Amino acid sequence: MRDLKRPNALHPAYKQLAEARIEVFTPMKWLLKTKHGRRIREQVPVIPDLLFVCETRSVLDPIVDKTPTFQYRFRKGGAYREPMVVPDADMERFIRAIEASDDPKYFLPEELTPAMYGRFVHIVGGPLDGFDVRLLSVRGSKIKRVLVELPDFISVGVEVNPDYVQLL
Repeated sequence: MRDLKRPNALHPAYKQLAEARIEVFTPMKWLLKTKHGRRIREQVPVIPDLLFVCETRSVLDPIVDKTPTFQYRFRKGGAYREPMVVPDADMERFIRAIEASDDPKYFLPEELTPAMYGRFVHIVGGPLDGFDVRLLSVRGSKIKRVLVELPDFISVGVEVNPDYVQLL
């Protein structure tokens, strides 16, 4: 879904939906901000208008109709007015990967180059146990990261212990 409110809005859609007890996820990052002369760390969305909502359309339609800055994301070239849908298994895997890392690095599809895609690996043990993912190759980095993707949406590079990596 999309939230067209300004990034500095006091009550963005992800907070509004959480208050309505609707399961919502938006990738967050830590940012240093200055408020009233003090520097504070605050979590802000990586992409301000991106929301993943787990609810039926019959429940969401009244909320979308009532809030003009809240709308569905539609797939290009697909059926007319067919909202984008991410399979539950992919979404759960993506959320689990983000929660397992203290410092996830987010990438849009156009930011990833072929040189950044490493070998396919299988993770054995740890919080990402059972994942089949690609290694993320970043020049000069001493940290092993794997790439967990939501195709055509967003990818996240998550730190992984090299002892858990098994080459395929």
